[in-house]
Amino acid sequence: MKKSINVQGYPIGIKGIEKENYISLTDIARFKNPEAPADVVKNWMRTRATIDFLGLWEELNNPNVNVVEIDQFKNQAGANAFTMSPKKWIEATNAIGIYSSSGKYGGGTFAHQDIAFEFASWVSAEFKLYLIKEFQRLKINEQKELEWNSKRELSKVNYHIHTDAIKSNLVVPTLNDWQVSFVYASEADILNTALFGKTAADWRKENPDKKGNIRDYATMEQLLVIANMESYNAILIAQGLPQSERLKLLNAMADSQMQVLLNSPKRLK
Repeated sequence: MKKSINVQGYPIGIKGIEKENYISLTDIARFKNPEAPADVVKNWMRTRATIDFLGLWEELNNPNVNVVEIDQFKNQAGANAFTMSPKKWIEATNAIGIYSSSGKYGGGTFAHQDIAFEFASWVSAEFKLYLIKEFQRLKINEQKELEWNSKRELSKVNYHIHTDAIKSNLVVPTLNDWQVSFVYASEADILNTALFGKTAADWRKENPDKKGNIRDYATMEQLLVIANMESYNAILIAQGLPQSERLKLLNAMADSQMQVLLNSPKRLK
């Protein structure tokens, strides 16, 4: 899946290859020469310093690298007649640090982030610093999204515990389908009211332009508390406590746990 970051007004593509981040050298090169970015990459690759760096990177990270070809390139690098391209480098050395493909959309030369940062430094020290900053921002946001999704999945697991308790204790055979749906919705809204201070319907009225539901916009702390509340409410339902009493207990639990999570030195980020 290809992603993109904006660096000083230039969109820089990023691809995930073998669980590693590969950044577009072609996009970086446009900062130096928008008309012929491929030539910028080739000029960088023909220097001795670049060949030394690329060769060492492959030797450290690629068990199948062709060391003999790398040594030959090192001997030739720097000469006036020496030329190098991503395709030539990949085919000759069996390199994995650089990936090149053709095509109007998604094509170009990508390199492992280690190599891409080295190339960016050659293009412009200032551009490299901005590139690293935006790349780090992307990784932080991805980590937050991953953690949010994990909390959402935990909430979904506990949701089944919650609904099983409702089915076993609150849904009786005499109820019709509409009444059964109302019971489930009512219990879900007990949790929403206890934590968010409003029902799902109230939230939709306040946010007509937003997609999804109230829990899709919850923080990681709120998702964790919801998961705990679902398990707790399942226990209270099994104990036969009426809804009004359960709401008070759940609200107290939500307030207590949110206070702990928000004030903790290891607060979820």
